[in-house]
Amino acid sequence: MAVPKKPGGGRTLYNLSMSKSVIAANGAPAAIGPYSQAIRTGNLVFTAGQIPLDPVTGNVVPGGISPQTTRVLENLKAILEAAGTSLERAVKATVFLKDMGDFAAMNTIYDGYLAPDGAIPPARTTVEVARLPKDVLVEIEMVAEV
Repeated sequence: MAVPKKPGGGRTLYNLSMSKSVIAANGAPAAIGPYSQAIRTGNLVFTAGQIPLDPVTGNVVPGGISPQTTRVLENLKAILEAAGTSLERAVKATVFLKDMGDFAAMNTIYDGYLAPDGAIPPARTTVEVARLPKDVLVEIEMVAEV
């Protein structure tokens, strides 16, 4: 849709309302702040970043990058399933690592969840960050198609 010019050279912006719905999964930790586990709009689901919190205890999973990555992906799996989709339908992932030295170990776990048996994995960005909530080692967010 063309955006018409306003007098003086500005543009008129249209408010194209999009419906959005909140996704809340029992199999993932509840949001620990003013945000939703995920939002569905149209045929896409956008998850909040998930950290390795046990959904039952609310505690950080101990043991290093491998068990933490596993817990994060299990949390994301539960959220996506509650939204009516799955990890297989993920189209974009963003991975935040506390230490890029953990990339290979994280990638091994990630591969098992998002590229099993030659499945097409989502596009991905991975960055090292100075600090993550609760001093965890990994946080991952996703966008998936429903």
